[in-house]
Amino acid sequence: MEQTKRITFFGFSEAAAEDEDYKNAYQTAALLAKEGFVIVDGAGPGVMRAATEGAKSVGGKTIGVSFNPKGMTNFEGRDPGNLVDREIVAPDYFERTMKLIELGDALVFFNGGTGTISEFGMAWGLARLFFGKHKPLILFGSWWHEIMEAFGKNMHLRDQEIRVYRIVNTPEETVEEIIKTIGRPKMLA
Repeated sequence: MEQTKRITFFGFSEAAAEDEDYKNAYQTAALLAKEGFVIVDGAGPGVMRAATEGAKSVGGKTIGVSFNPKGMTNFEGRDPGNLVDREIVAPDYFERTMKLIELGDALVFFNGGTGTISEFGMAWGLARLFFGKHKPLILFGSWWHEIMEAFGKNMHLRDQEIRVYRIVNTPEETVEEIIKTIGRPKMLA
């Protein structure tokens, strides 16, 4: 059977299994997979691996989008321990990010570094451009309030840019928000 809705996870590639971000991504993916969502991530380490492992812990399906970084000295690359069910290899970082955004019916952003900021920036810009048909952005962690308030205070944001995201604090809130915004997945034979 094929699940019809996918959730893409973004976050810190250096998160270790004992870190809160890793644990939260794992638990969120497990809860979403239990509901029938397919979990999508960048096929790398950290939050990406946690998402795959969480989904697999309950028998869920996963998709990883990777690329072969040529000349990049600071890219984590493909994690051979991230055992996704299906891997899509993109030609470069930009195409990888766009494919991750394209595949997700909703996008979940955990704490991360410049890669996560870049991915969030692209997703946020696209959500504003496609407002009304946009993909929901789920920002995991109360610390997002401070960041988004700083954007609102210092940048020229439109109303639509504020309305495309939700901030959540727990795996359960994440699942609730996703089901509220995109509904439950349907199973196809």
